[in-house]
Amino acid sequence: MTNDPTTDPFSAPFGSLFGDSMTVANLADGSYAYSGAAQAMESFSLHPATHALHYGSTCFEGLKAHRQADGSLAIFRLDDHVERMRQSIGRLRMPVPESDLIRTMIIDAVEANASFTPDAPGSLYIRPTLIGTAPNIGAAAAPSDQAILYVICSPVGDYFAGGVRPLTIYVETKVPRTTPQFGMVKSGANYAMALGPTLDAKRDHGADQVLFAQGDDITETGASNFFMADDDRLVTRHLDESFLHGVTRNSVIQLAADLGYEVEERPITVSELASWNGEVFLSGTAAVIAPVGTVVAGDARVTVGDGQPGANTLKIREALTTLLTGDAPDPYGWRTAVNG
Repeated sequence: MTNDPTTDPFSAPFGSLFGDSMTVANLADGSYAYSGAAQAMESFSLHPATHALHYGSTCFEGLKAHRQADGSLAIFRLDDHVERMRQSIGRLRMPVPESDLIRTMIIDAVEANASFTPDAPGSLYIRPTLIGTAPNIGAAAAPSDQAILYVICSPVGDYFAGGVRPLTIYVETKVPRTTPQFGMVKSGANYAMALGPTLDAKRDHGADQVLFAQGDDITETGASNFFMADDDRLVTRHLDESFLHGVTRNSVIQLAADLGYEVEERPITVSELASWNGEVFLSGTAAVIAPVGTVVAGDARVTVGDGQPGANTLKIREALTTLLTGDAPDPYGWRTAVNG
């Protein structure tokens, strides 16, 4: 599928536009074969018994390339996303590609689609994906020994329609977001589990996202990690295997610490959130940093602060966005320059 590079990514739904090239490697006999170059973006032909279609042997990553202040192009935290994808593939019990292979395929795909990258605050969203392709409907208890590993790119604007605005989140305390052993994996099944509760919360409460807090234990929303902040502290749920270890989450923590905030990674209850005298925001590759203006918990509808993006949220967001776009130094080595 080819898109007119003049199409405005801010008027199109996030992730609905695509570049005209992709990179592809095929798994067979335990190893991945990559031609070493991008190819035209085109559809795959899959057998009706394809393993991924029946048994969910698929995972993906999401990262971005940003147009820099000097006009160049850089991928943000490439190596961290590569390693997280390798971890996800391992959880599917499929052969794990070498880091250099995934890294090279991502860079090749970005360079081939560089002309589609919009200026800031837009970016080129990058989607490496693995699908198990063994034609076997009797392999429910076996991993796929065949697969397609591919990378596509999408020119994007804001993840949440309307740009930087206060979101409404609904707190779900009964339904988990994921199966326990796949909480930290970017598997399609996890997003299917969150879909129903999110649609219900949008319909019933006007929510933008659902914050999952099974057993009064706040973890993450369906698409982002969760933070609370005030003038002194940044608070977020400590990591375990129940939810995604966000690369943006890690970036926010590092930047906040460098800005002088005391970072607390610990359990957070719904009652603490409801009584929090500070700010709330979400973070993720797609969302970047999104302020929360309203929390719906049970029958209570709580306004966060004055209901508008808070000063601390915006301060941390600016620190991140200026790093993404090359308007600030990169002491962490998070930007990978590519030809673009």
